[in-house]
Amino acid sequence: MKFADLGLSDELLQSVLDAGYDEPTPIQAQAIPAVLMMKDIIGIAQTGTGKTAGFVLPMIDILAHGRRRALMPRSLILEPTRELAAQVAENFEKYGKNHDLKMALLIGGVQMGDQVKALQDGVDVLIATPGRLMDLFERGKILLTGCDLLVIDEADRMLDMGFIPDIENICTKLPAQRQTLLFSATMPPPIKKLADKFLSNPKMIEVARPASTNTSIVQHKVRCTTRQKREVLRHLLRTDNVSTAIVFANRKTTVRELAKSLQSHGFAAGEIHGDMDQNSRNAELQKFKDGDITILCASDVAARGLDVKGVSHVFNFDTPWHPDDYVHRIGRTGRGGATGRAFTLVSDEDLESIENVEKLQGTKIPEFKIEVAEKPERKPREAKPERAEERREEEPKRESRRERPAREERKPRAERAPRAEAVPEPRPEPRAERAPRSEPQRYRDQSEPPSKPGEWNGPIPEFLAVSAL
Repeated sequence: MKFADLGLSDELLQSVLDAGYDEPTPIQAQAIPAVLMMKDIIGIAQTGTGKTAGFVLPMIDILAHGRRRALMPRSLILEPTRELAAQVAENFEKYGKNHDLKMALLIGGVQMGDQVKALQDGVDVLIATPGRLMDLFERGKILLTGCDLLVIDEADRMLDMGFIPDIENICTKLPAQRQTLLFSATMPPPIKKLADKFLSNPKMIEVARPASTNTSIVQHKVRCTTRQKREVLRHLLRTDNVSTAIVFANRKTTVRELAKSLQSHGFAAGEIHGDMDQNSRNAELQKFKDGDITILCASDVAARGLDVKGVSHVFNFDTPWHPDDYVHRIGRTGRGGATGRAFTLVSDEDLESIENVEKLQGTKIPEFKIEVAEKPERKPREAKPERAEERREEEPKRESRRERPAREERKPRAERAPRAEAVPEPRPEPRAERAPRSEPQRYRDQSEPPSKPGEWNGPIPEFLAVSAL
């Protein structure tokens, strides 16, 4: 089957051919005609099979007819992460170059000013993450009453990130009569409940078993200890014909440490994780796409939507805690019909997680044998005696600074000359006691005896004498 058989316009077909595609993937072949017929759709397909183009292409033809209005987008695409939202925006720019369509990208981590201005000018396609969309809606910067087409992408990831309540809230603000498309790699019960609530008689399109992995990806697991992981990773990067690779870790701190470690060993490595601002994340991703760096250490923010051509390998430095994330991680390689290789480093702490992954897939991941030389263990220090008396007997006496220069000339204590006794210096004579100062004459009368407390023997002050008169 060709793209020309799916009912797309000539302008859109030309854009697809210019992008280098001629034949649709199975999910595209089934989804595009149904979307053009204005049906609700539930699309279940493994990652990397072209779900994005499955809704972007028909949306462009649908939106080609109509008029945009200020603050009222005509269609809405909800994405769980900023990277995935940016990836969808790139698809619209690539395939919609022959159409007069305006698009706005609403994501966190960037200034709102340009986003608000784009909404005021009017947009045909609004691509947003739920958090930023709700923020602008509550500020009165956007109206959703004119949105006739809703796409919920990567719905299972939305569930993992806790966005389902936000999505339900957003759906209540959209027109009741609309077309809704829901795409996901897996279909857990909460997503099924969401689909039953907000989709009307949807068509189910399932081209692969939920949570199945791409058959063009060769998977391996490597048993090693936690301390051996970095050494094993460097060995595989050097010996397995790696052109470009993504190394996934569970924690952001591990991602940072891995990137620094690989750089110190001569690898062109970068990093991307949730603690980085959006501009830094975009810059690192662009370096990876341009080939300035060949190894990208990443957290699960890059597990979905990261579409970089030519990624030959994916390494799971840690086995993901959620088995569904394993499917998305290794799906960054083997895209567009290409082959790829995926290695998962498994220590004792990862055994339960890798068992859950194998249970989800229904198959055992073959083990890749690798010889790693064990580092010699440090000799334990001899235990020091606990009692102070024993410590004094076994440990040599420390030398003072005065004794060190004359270490060779020292003699036994018995042969040493007796130390001369120090002659005490004469003490200075004490100062003679000073005579007490005499009190001024005006305060006392020498002829009178000392006064008792409360009595005055001196002359009467002038003011008291006047008052007495």
